[in-house]
Order: sequence, then structure tokens, then C-alpha cells
Amino acid sequence: MAAGQLSILTGKLSLRPLQAPARGGLAAAVMFGIANLTLCGPAVATAADPAPPAPLWRAGVAAVRITPDNPLPMAGYDARTEPAEGTEQNLYAKALVLEDAAGGRTLWITLDLIGATAGLRETVANRVTETMGIPASALLMNASHTHCGPDYDHAAAADYRAFLETTLVELAGRAVATLAPAELAFGTARASVAMNRRTPTSMGYINHPNPAGPVDHAVPVLSVRNADATLRAVVFGYACHNTTMAFRRWLGDYAGYAQEYLEADHAGTTALFMMGCAGDQNPYPRRQLAYAQRHGRTLATAVEAAIEADQDPSRHQRPVTGLVRAAFERVDLPFADTARRPHPYPVQVIRLGDDILLVALGMETTVDYALRIKAEFTVANGPAVWVAGYSNDYPGYIPSRRVLLEGGYEAEQTGPAEQTGPWDPGIEEKIMATVRKLVERTRPELSR
Repeated sequence: MAAGQLSILTGKLSLRPLQAPARGGLAAAVMFGIANLTLCGPAVATAADPAPPAPLWRAGVAAVRITPDNPLPMAGYDARTEPAEGTEQNLYAKALVLEDAAGGRTLWITLDLIGATAGLRETVANRVTETMGIPASALLMNASHTHCGPDYDHAAAADYRAFLETTLVELAGRAVATLAPAELAFGTARASVAMNRRTPTSMGYINHPNPAGPVDHAVPVLSVRNADATLRAVVFGYACHNTTMAFRRWLGDYAGYAQEYLEADHAGTTALFMMGCAGDQNPYPRRQLAYAQRHGRTLATAVEAAIEADQDPSRHQRPVTGLVRAAFERVDLPFADTARRPHPYPVQVIRLGDDILLVALGMETTVDYALRIKAEFTVANGPAVWVAGYSNDYPGYIPSRRVLLEGGYEAEQTGPAEQTGPWDPGIEEKIMATVRKLVERTRPELSR
């Protein structure tokens, strides 16, 4: 072999030709070779070099198709008794796991389904805690509330329900297996898809578009980027029923299209939708597939604005730093009929550092809850306040005190199926008291 110069190139050894000295013999040649030992790549660390900073976050993400293969009963409209006839758009479950620098984790699972029942959450939480060590308090399950998905609690859907439980646990495991260094940022925009659907008339409140009614048009967005700054995932929220369509085909509705468009426009990115407090909010206009697609594009465009796509530099992206803190509690909500057993209602608070305060409420909360929580907990230089409904429990409406006293559909169609009946008007204060308690429990000063 010809004489060669030894070099180190990104951790690999290689030989390249060199010319030995004309005089001096073997000893000179050896010394020449040692003198020409070179490093081609990152410098070798010495005791004086600082250690590279540890990543503030690691993130893992996964998605799985959960479209039924059989014509199961559909959820959302009691009058629609016939099973689904086919698939217009696939339904998905998606998982995002976030791990802070101290090893604390939170797992968010979003579903293109009518809701995440308490029973489904309990099953998934138990298995995730047992196999992955993620505490149940840190698991958030949120459903898009599409009315073109399966009724997975129906007796005819027992096999699908078993599939769903197993699939969601496997999905969580896949997300954990992909944990990698990440940068998190929060931004927000607005979209005008929703309109209040409670219209006052001489006959009381009816289900009809009310352009003067309260709404929450905020589009909160958490962006997750790889170490090289490429976009890996976006979690975005909005408060509006996914009820553009009522036909007998599987469909994620406007939220399904918004996710689809974002993933098509950002190759390699997973988009996760989190439903807000949409109990009294509908998309208008409705009943045509083209409207569902337009609403989806409107929402996807708002997400682009929130992440400040093509803006350099960005000025409204809030870097997320710090630790994960999570608290979960069930509060007994009484019915107006005191003979009925109170319902254990889930309230969850998840903080991401000092930058995001996420309040997740169960069932179909009306928009007053989001507006009140954001008004109470949004402070100057404080965390961004994000409020989600349809989390960790379903079915049943959770009206505000105002809605309960006004009456109408959302005030009457309340409570789990086995306990349907009006709530006691004091439930709003009980929920708010629990939110305050959990917000206090997760304050940074009390973190580990």
C-alpha cells in the first residue's frame, strides 16, 4: 500500500496519498506522518470546550387511519339511523408526545370522531401509564366532533371499539418511539368559519344562525420544528361544530380538510386539530361538500398566518420553554333534579413552561366557558391561554349559566345518555372553581 496521510472525517478514518521526505529515512517519515495527522470535521472536544446545550424539548408524533372498514352506525344525528354507505375522506387518530428537559411528558391524542368518552380515555390512560410511564393527568384526548364518524359505543360496533382501544395505545407508543430534539413555538390567528347558532325569538331560543351571538374566532397554534427548523407538526384549535355535512359517508368535515390541506402544503408535517368550546357554534353555510372544503381551507389559511409562513423574521411566534406541568380532576356536577346522580366531570390543565396554559374541558361546552377562562387568566407577560372543549369525556352539553337560564337546545340536551336532563345552574361556578384550583396547582413556583 502506498504511504498515506491519516485523516479523521466526521468520525471516520481515511487514508489519502502523501509524499514522504526525501531525506531522513524511516524515522523521519514516521515523524512526518504524525505531524500531518489532521482533523477534517468537527473539532475534538477538550476539557476547556463547553458542552453543547441540551435540547429544551423532545417531541414525537404519529398518525393512524381509523376509518371503519364496515358500514357501522353513524354518530351525531339521532334521526340518521341507517349505517354509513362509504368513505368520502379517511378518519385519523394522531398523537403528539412532548418531553421537557427534565423528562416530564404530556401526550395529546386527537380523534376524527364524535367524542372521546370517559371509558375510552380510562382504558387508554391505564395502558399508556403502565407501558410508557406517562401519568394519566398528562394525557389529553380531544375529538373533532365530526358528525360523519362511527358511533363506536353502539352495540353493532363492538369490534371497532376494541380495535380503537388497541390502536390508540399502539399510536401512543409509536409517537414515544419517535422522540427527537424539537423547538416549540406558539402563535395565533383568527378564522370566521363559526357563527353562534342560538337565535332568540318570541317562542324562545331556536337553533338558527345568529350573527350577533357570541363566538370565539381564535385559532391557537403550537408548531413543532425539528432541530434543523423544518416543520414537523402543528396542533391547531378552533371552536365550531364539525357539522357542515350530514350525509352517510365517513368524513372529517371542515377540520378533516384543514388537516389534509396543511399536510399537503407542508410535506412531512403532521397536522392535529383540537376542538374548542363549540357547543353553540356551527359552520355556515352548510349542507354542501364544497362548503366543508372551503371552511377547511379558511382554517388552514389561518394556521399559516399563525405560524407566520413566509415571514422573515417572524415577530409573533412565542418560543415555548420550561417544564411540563399537568393536573386532572373530576368534579361532581349536579342536575336540576336532585334525585339524579351527579356526573363526574373532567377538568384538565396542562402548562408548557411559562408560555402556554391549556385548559381542557369535557363534553360539549358552550363558548361562554372559553371566553370567560381567557378573560380571567390572560395577563400581561403571562402564558397564552388556550381552551379546548370535547376533551376526555362525551356525550352531553355543558351550557353556561346564561344558556341554561335562556333555555333552548343546548340547555335541554344535557347530561350523559343515561342521565339526560337539565343541569343545576350552578355548574358553571363549580367548573370555574376547579379550573382555578388546577391552574394554581400547576403554577411554575410549585413545579418540581
